[in-house]
Amino acid sequence: MNASGRRGLRYVTPTGPEADFQPGSRGRVMRNRLGITTKTAMDRVEYESLIHAQESYVQRVGQETRFTVAILRDMHRTWLGGLYSWAGEYRSVELQKGAFRWPPAYLVDQNMQAFDKGLLCTHTPCREGTVNEVARRLAEVHAELLLIHPFRDGNGRLARWLADLMALQAGLPIPAYSFEGRGSEKKRDAYLAAVTHGYAQNYEPLTAFFAEALVKALEARA
Repeated sequence: MNASGRRGLRYVTPTGPEADFQPGSRGRVMRNRLGITTKTAMDRVEYESLIHAQESYVQRVGQETRFTVAILRDMHRTWLGGLYSWAGEYRSVELQKGAFRWPPAYLVDQNMQAFDKGLLCTHTPCREGTVNEVARRLAEVHAELLLIHPFRDGNGRLARWLADLMALQAGLPIPAYSFEGRGSEKKRDAYLAAVTHGYAQNYEPLTAFFAEALVKALEARA
């Protein structure tokens, strides 16, 4: 599959509440429970909600937690349930970014069950190991979850949140992604390119990305 043109996410043959935009938002904000109409306001509320959800899950997830698709759905619902009616539910819309199309919506449940019995079962709980060993586990789980793209929105942030929790399980700090500040755009582009390689099960670039992020976090903690 061609993964070029990463910008410009759009929805193909949309139906149902997932496809609706908030009236008055000029098609920039999805229909939401709070009636928010500006992207700036929605970005802020989503960010604040994510911080609260992440804090609650740090307390709920332990070193022996085996992540399942049910937990991932609950994480998504805990984060976005106050904003969107479809939070925690698998998508029913088809997603496309540039020329790249994610697997069809009708396969999401089947793909997530395979993910649960496969990589999630193999790599969680995420055990201690070298930075590269842990980074490889994060990369494989991360790429597979993003390829399935189970939810209407928030897949990337959820996948990074899962990577954070897996790193903590392995006794490492939360990866320092460097997505803010000087050089952040270049870092994001490198990350997206690594994810694209991961779709084809070439995990080396994404492993290197996570390893670098983990080392940076370790250095900051020292």
